[in-house]
Amino acid sequence: MARLRIAYLCDMSPLDRNLYSGGNARLFDALSDHADLTILPRDWGTVDVARKAILAMPEHLNLRLRWRAHYALRRVIARRIEAALPGHDVLFGAYALWSLAGVRVPDGMVTAFTSDAVQTVYRESEIGAAHADSRLGRILDGWTERCERRVLQRLDLALWPSDWLKQEAEVRYGLRAAVGHVVEWGANIPPPPVPAPRALGTGPVRLLVIGRDWFAKGGPVAFETMTLLRATGVDARLTVIGCTPPEFHRNDWVTVHNQLDKAVPEELAVFEAALAEAHFLVQPSFESYGFAFCEASAYGLPSLCLRVGGVPIVEGENGHALPPGSGAEDFARIIRGYIAAPQDYARLSQSARHLYEERLNWSAWGRRTIALLEDAVARKSGALP
Repeated sequence: MARLRIAYLCDMSPLDRNLYSGGNARLFDALSDHADLTILPRDWGTVDVARKAILAMPEHLNLRLRWRAHYALRRVIARRIEAALPGHDVLFGAYALWSLAGVRVPDGMVTAFTSDAVQTVYRESEIGAAHADSRLGRILDGWTERCERRVLQRLDLALWPSDWLKQEAEVRYGLRAAVGHVVEWGANIPPPPVPAPRALGTGPVRLLVIGRDWFAKGGPVAFETMTLLRATGVDARLTVIGCTPPEFHRNDWVTVHNQLDKAVPEELAVFEAALAEAHFLVQPSFESYGFAFCEASAYGLPSLCLRVGGVPIVEGENGHALPPGSGAEDFARIIRGYIAAPQDYARLSQSARHLYEERLNWSAWGRRTIALLEDAVARKSGALP
């Protein structure tokens, strides 16, 4: 089959490797390995003055207003997109479901979408409960959900990175089971070589937290886990990447690397060294996916987290996802169990890397996604029944 011609649509440029935690760029790159991509316009055409005004607002207002305004102006904005669609096989939307709102595709074109969250699913989940929205946002909840349903029900393919999001979307929006597929996203780092076998119990036990928000990433629980381990004679240490914990969560056994830029080789080297040296990523966060868990698996680093949202943790394969409400003592208990059985830890580390090689990398995502897109194009053209 000839290379697909894909029109790529997102509200932010996939050429910026920092936006959407780097995921937008990784999606674009993975598709580009197998297809010819065109980045569609992101301006709002005749109402672009509204987009520019919103982007000029403080970030907390910008984030809430941008996608709601897009839904409200969807038909005007869509004309700009529709003019660029002829000559493509697929309209592929990433992250920003609202960017697809109101868009009418040519006959025979496949419409596909991927994201780790949909606004209403996120809001109604345990994740959303941890993040308050504005009163205006709550008033518009019903309208937002109707807008989402209209877009989702017109998709040919919905490519979700987690089974949690697939199930939630199908139930809430009444999507056909054949539309949705679970295709896990990958790690936002260059593929590392196969790591050396990890040993546990021969030196300090190194814990790791990765994220820009110490509290949202469960940093206090990770700190308390380290403290409990030390109280029982375990020489536990904690490394923090991406933020600076408050003073009461820092001591001689906490190392902080604030805001590492993976695009800078020296800072990437620090990031990779921390992953290579750690024994557990302890991250009891509330999030819909979590690239850090994929990155940990790439290094054979087991993750300990909460079973919340679509975290890419397969129980006993690349870590353990504990029930919501689990605390530091629960995490410390697991770590002490592995200290007592280092051979089990070695197996867990090896299986984490295997899961990364099989599913939690962008090459795997690209191959599986292109196969699904080619099949959908063939079916819509009548080449397949």
